[in-house]
Amino acid sequence: MKKILLIEDDRDLNTGLTCDLELENYRVCSAFTLGEGMEILTREEVDLILLDGNLPDGDGFDFCRAVKAEQDIPVIFLTARDMERDEMKGFDCGADDYITKPFKMPILHRRIQAALRKSGKTADRAVYDDGYLKIDFDKMTAVKGEESLSMTPTEYRILRLLIANADRVMTKGLLLEKIWDQGGSFVDEHTVAVNINRLRKKIETPVRSYIKTLYGMGYQWKGGK
Repeated sequence: MKKILLIEDDRDLNTGLTCDLELENYRVCSAFTLGEGMEILTREEVDLILLDGNLPDGDGFDFCRAVKAEQDIPVIFLTARDMERDEMKGFDCGADDYITKPFKMPILHRRIQAALRKSGKTADRAVYDDGYLKIDFDKMTAVKGEESLSMTPTEYRILRLLIANADRVMTKGLLLEKIWDQGGSFVDEHTVAVNINRLRKKIETPVRSYIKTLYGMGYQWKGGK
C-alpha cells in the first residue's frame, strides 16, 4: 500500500481527501502545517506528497524545495494559487505536478498514479488470495477453488473497494458514489443491491460467506468466514 503525505490546513478538505484516498487503497499521513508535515517525514517513509501552497507556518514552495534537496519524493501541489507565475514557481522548486483548486477527484487520482509511475513507485499489485478465492484485480481474473469466474468490470470494482476497506461498513450511497457516479452513470441504490447479490452467487458457497449485509447501514467484507 502506497503512503501519501497530505499537507492541507483546510480541515474539511483534509478530512475529505484523506477519506477518499484511503478508499482508493492509499495510506494517508495527514498534516495541517508544514511543521507537522516535516515531523512526519522524519519518522515515516512516504511515496508521494500532496502539498498546499499557502500554510499557516510558511510557504509550500520553500517546503517543496527543501524536501527535493534531500529526498526524491514526488510532490503534487494542490493550491488555490492559480496564476501562471505561481504554477511556474511550483515547477521551478521541483514539483512533479501542479493542480489548482477546485479540482475533480478522478483527475487527482490519475495525476497521483502518473507521478508514482514516473518516479518508479508504481502501485502495489492488487491481489486477494485466501487459499480458496483468488482475485487478481490488475489482470481482472478470479478463481473460486478450481472454478474460473466470469465477472464484470463493475463487479471487480465493487470487490476491490470492499476488500480494501474490510474493516469498514460501506454504505449503498458510498458505493454509488465511488463505483458509478464518478463515471457519470447515475443510478439508484437498487442497482447496488442487485450487483451485491450477483457477486454473492458467484463467490460464496453454503460454507463460505464473504459479504455481510448490515441492514439499514450497508455492506462489509468478511473474508470467507
